[in-house]
Amino acid sequence: MKTIIYHNNRCSKSREGLCILEDLGADVEIRDYLLVPPTYEELDGLLKLLKAKPLDIIRQKEEIFIEKYAGKTRTRKQWIQAMMKYPILIERPIVVRGDQAIVGRPPILIKELLDKK
Repeated sequence: MKTIIYHNNRCSKSREGLCILEDLGADVEIRDYLLVPPTYEELDGLLKLLKAKPLDIIRQKEEIFIEKYAGKTRTRKQWIQAMMKYPILIERPIVVRGDQAIVGRPPILIKELLDKK
């Protein structure tokens, strides 16, 4: 079964998560979401798989968040649009396998996801 990782190579936790997937022999599709930002539909689908709200996967310590969004109220649609515009805001890594997804923090959660199937 294909496993998708929303990956940022500059992030140590994302690199660690990718190593776990490779060490476990997973069939991995790497999504460099900074180069090719996810679509609205893709982010909406990820949130549903994660059973999360947009703010649950937004990196609230990122400078762009602090400058533009801290303390502001937005709709679900507006938060998703913010992640599309500034994909650096998306928490990483996000790993999807079948109909399940997790935020791989801590990275051991990735192993647990693969162990489920």
